[in-house]
Amino acid sequence: MSQPLSRDRRVAFFGGSFDPPHVGHLSVARAACVALGLDRVLFAPVGAQPLKADGATADFEDRVAMTGLAIAGEPKFAVSLADAPKASGAPNYTVETLERLRGELPQGCRLYCLMGADSLAGLRQWHRAAEIPFAAAMVVASRPGESLNDLQGLLPVGLTMEDADCAELPESDVEVRCYQLEDGDGRRAAFYVLPGLDVAISATAIRARVAEGGISADRTVLPDAVSEYIRTHGLYR
Repeated sequence: MSQPLSRDRRVAFFGGSFDPPHVGHLSVARAACVALGLDRVLFAPVGAQPLKADGATADFEDRVAMTGLAIAGEPKFAVSLADAPKASGAPNYTVETLERLRGELPQGCRLYCLMGADSLAGLRQWHRAAEIPFAAAMVVASRPGESLNDLQGLLPVGLTMEDADCAELPESDVEVRCYQLEDGDGRRAAFYVLPGLDVAISATAIRARVAEGGISADRTVLPDAVSEYIRTHGLYR
C-alpha cells in the first residue's frame, strides 16, 4: 500500500479516522507539504482510537479504501497501515506508532506528526503525550472553532515552549509559525503551527447528511471517487 521511503527525507505521519476522508484532510496535507518541504505524507487510518469508545462508523477496510481513492493522483501522498487494527484488539497509541515508524525510516529521514487543532486540544489525554514531540516534530493545522491563542495551555504537562526561527523552511505562501519545545530533561523538539487553514468541513457532518438520505456531490467537500464509494457501498446510512 505504501510506497518505498528510501528517497524521502521529510515524512509526515497523518493519522486519523478518515471516516470519511474529505477535502479538508487533503488541504491540510497539501499545505503542510508546501510549508515544510515534505517529501511524503502518510495517511494512516486508525484501527482503534482509545479516546473514542464507539470507534469509527465505517470498517477499517472501507476507510483504507476511501483514503486511497481520496489521495489518488497526489504523488506525495500514500496510504499507510501503520495504525492498522492489532490482532490483540489493543488500542492504537500514536506515540508507539511513531516510535515504530521512526525505526523503519532510513537514517537521516525527518519524521513529522501532522494533526488538526482539535487533536491538539485533547492531546493531554493521549497516552504518553509528553513524549510525542520527541518521536516526531508536531505540525498542527488550525480548524474552525479551535483556538490556537494559548498553545502553552494545550501542551502536555511538563513541556515548555518558546519562539523559534523558521529560516530552515522553504519560502511559500503558507503561513507557518515555528516554536521549540523542551521537557524537564532538556530535550528539545521543533513544533510548527499552520494558523490559516480554517477549512470548515466535518466528517461528522458528512455522515449526518448521508444518514438523512443523501450525500452532496459538491467536490469542495468530498472527492468524487469517495462520494461514489460511499454510495455504492451503502455507508453511513
